[in-house]
Amino acid sequence: MFDMVSRRGFVSLSAVAAAGLGLTGCSGNKTSEPAGSDAGSAKASSKKAVELQVFAANSLEKALPEVQELYTDQTGTTFADTQFKASGDLVEQMRAGATVDVLITASKGTMDDAETAELVDTDTREDMFVNDLVIIRAEGSDTKIEAIADVANLDGKIAIGDARTVPAGKYANQALASVGLYTGTEGDDGDYAPQIADKVALADKVGTAAAYVSTGDCVAGFVYSSDIFRYDGIEEAFVCPEDSHKPIVYPGAVAESSEHTDEAKAFIDFCLTNKKAQKIWAKYGFELSE
Repeated sequence: MFDMVSRRGFVSLSAVAAAGLGLTGCSGNKTSEPAGSDAGSAKASSKKAVELQVFAANSLEKALPEVQELYTDQTGTTFADTQFKASGDLVEQMRAGATVDVLITASKGTMDDAETAELVDTDTREDMFVNDLVIIRAEGSDTKIEAIADVANLDGKIAIGDARTVPAGKYANQALASVGLYTGTEGDDGDYAPQIADKVALADKVGTAAAYVSTGDCVAGFVYSSDIFRYDGIEEAFVCPEDSHKPIVYPGAVAESSEHTDEAKAFIDFCLTNKKAQKIWAKYGFELSE
């Protein structure tokens, strides 16, 4: 899963020596320009530094800052306080007028909502990462889960993100629907089956679902595989089959409110093509979308 491959002049300056009678007078009346690397430094220092505002799915809050730091080191572009929240909440903030440069959500559906509301530039949209849906237990727990349906037999609560705003919760409900424990195939259009209705503990974000399990408030929970790398006190109990839910894809796009569209698009491209960035994504369990 972690072996990812990227999808994507040398300029020389020469000086002309002036020699001979009469040239000295002409050259003496001209103001010299900085040459070579000094000229480049002068231009760079006079250019106003760009600061990007990124809105990103909560599950990216460990990996993305490391990639941003790498990007700043290489380009000088800095980042405002990146907002990590449930994807639906980020879109609602943008609807309310938040100024954003880059939006990265944890589901195609949420990005579709942003696109429909004309909050992002459709031409810049890219499928960036993919992820797996897993059922977790507290680290060291003897809770055994060998199939999705096993959650109905657990003695305790099950942490699931609120599907209205948390894509991980929507995927979890789709997985539960695949075994008859949820009535809607879309994941936000049904009800939990009687066997688990009283066991479900809704979480406002995927990180909260992980916390419920790590503290023992819930015996199991549905999160992304990347969350295993983000939170202490939890471990993977079962990986939900890919055909039990829709593909988990993280799209990214430049926001329509951005005043730095070129730089915002350049950052998205960097995330997908830079080899050092790819190693960071892999470290936290993310795979580039093909």
